[in-house]
Amino acid sequence: MLSILGRAGIPGSGKGCAYPLRCEIYAPSRRGGSSSLTRRDQEEIGRPVSIRKHTGYNLLGSLLPIGVSLLTVPVYIRLVGDARYGVLALVWSLLGYFSVFNFGLGRATAQRLAAIGGSSPERAASVFWTAVAMNGALGAMGGLLLWPVSNYFLGQGISMDAGLKAELGPALPWLMLSVPLMTLSVVFGGALQGYEKFLELNIIAVATAVLAQLLPLLVAWKHGPDLTWLLASVILTRLFLCILLFWRCRIHVLGDSAAAFSRDDAKSLFVFGGWVTVTSLVSPLLVVLDRFVIGSMMSASAVTYYVVPFQLAERATLLPSALTQALFPRFAADSIVESRQLATLSTRALAAVTTPAMIFALLVVEPFFRLWIGPEFASNAYVTALILLLAYWINGLAYVPYTQLQAAGRPDLTAKCHLVELLPYLAVLFLGLRLWGIPGAAVAFALRTFGDWALLMWFAGALPSGAAMLRIPAALLLGALSIAVGLTVGSASWWAASVTLLTASLAWAWRSAPAQIHDLAAGAAKRLFIDLRWAERWAQSK
Repeated sequence: MLSILGRAGIPGSGKGCAYPLRCEIYAPSRRGGSSSLTRRDQEEIGRPVSIRKHTGYNLLGSLLPIGVSLLTVPVYIRLVGDARYGVLALVWSLLGYFSVFNFGLGRATAQRLAAIGGSSPERAASVFWTAVAMNGALGAMGGLLLWPVSNYFLGQGISMDAGLKAELGPALPWLMLSVPLMTLSVVFGGALQGYEKFLELNIIAVATAVLAQLLPLLVAWKHGPDLTWLLASVILTRLFLCILLFWRCRIHVLGDSAAAFSRDDAKSLFVFGGWVTVTSLVSPLLVVLDRFVIGSMMSASAVTYYVVPFQLAERATLLPSALTQALFPRFAADSIVESRQLATLSTRALAAVTTPAMIFALLVVEPFFRLWIGPEFASNAYVTALILLLAYWINGLAYVPYTQLQAAGRPDLTAKCHLVELLPYLAVLFLGLRLWGIPGAAVAFALRTFGDWALLMWFAGALPSGAAMLRIPAALLLGALSIAVGLTVGSASWWAASVTLLTASLAWAWRSAPAQIHDLAAGAAKRLFIDLRWAERWAQSK
């Protein structure tokens, strides 16, 4: 198995190399730790980059569209009706699947531009225009393919009344335009990510996401819920997004450099993006395949008892995702030593922040389900939720080595990890369902996420130190699991054990957290104190 994953004879590294990050993926002065630093290296070492701010931008950029969607979905259903909204949901799902025609070139563009930095504007422009030409062609191919697929899938494969089918026919050509717009936007967004323009990127993303929710509603209110008008409004928002992103790339990436196409860049981008595409195809299978297996082996209601806690636990990855998006260009630009130091620091920070939060979630998930949905659902789903929360805790920490490997130019390793995990995961999933039912599926998912974390950490050369770092938080989490399963919620013993464990987890988190977390907490406490004093003075003046 390890030889399949590339432990020996890693492609592109010359000789066999135990740890890919130690190989000379780039020139020695860039990745090999040589004392001869380029101008970009010297600037990056001396320039303090606020990863905290970039993480905050990414986190808000993820949360705000979710909030807008929660508010607009009921309005959508009232304005366009259940059936028409269902068709729109299917269209959005189909467009999401056709995002595979990006072929990972957005991520590849971000990695290459971050590695080049400001040392060669002409080189950066060549990478940018090469990626644009490739993704434009791939998007056009995807758009042409989407026409017959959508015509069959939506026109014949889905049962709907004659009126909706009559609306859908003229609306389908709009879908052809959406794929090239999407693939180009991904390249433009990757270029801005490579230049660490996260504030602008998230402002544009949030603005267009809100527009994509509101414009169809306005169209439905003014012109009626006709699918042709609704889909046209969705495509217009994608065009607006594409124009805005290209405008910012013109300023930050291109400057006065002329357009150019490089075959060498095309080859390297395609190889990198191809492995990212493998991950994009296999990774969703590892996440959604379980619910189809549960539905076939058990029942549709059993899927509900699994999907609801799964989606709740999945929210734990919002912070790791936001952080590692900010880390990606830093990993790509830093030397090997700096990259490993940054990865260790990031893992410590994530563990310090997420461990107490996850312990709290483990302790309250059963009463939360009881209040939120009902006692029957809580009794059927809370054990599954406990296991999935533990799975997503380790999955969140795996974001760091995953991002580190891809930024180092080794997306093949992350893809091979997922490929190797697929069949064993299916075998354990079937066995778990046979032995323990729905909690068995959660156990299979948890084992896969732990194995994924271990493989990624091993390839990043950080497994021993990472395992040592996580011994205490893992013990604390297992303690929380024991309390949640073994004690009655609300009893005196439950309160005593829960408060003791939470206090211990907060003490560990504060002691082990990096200095940046201490500074952030101190700043937040200071601002809170100032706000309270201001509120007190204002109240006294009244």
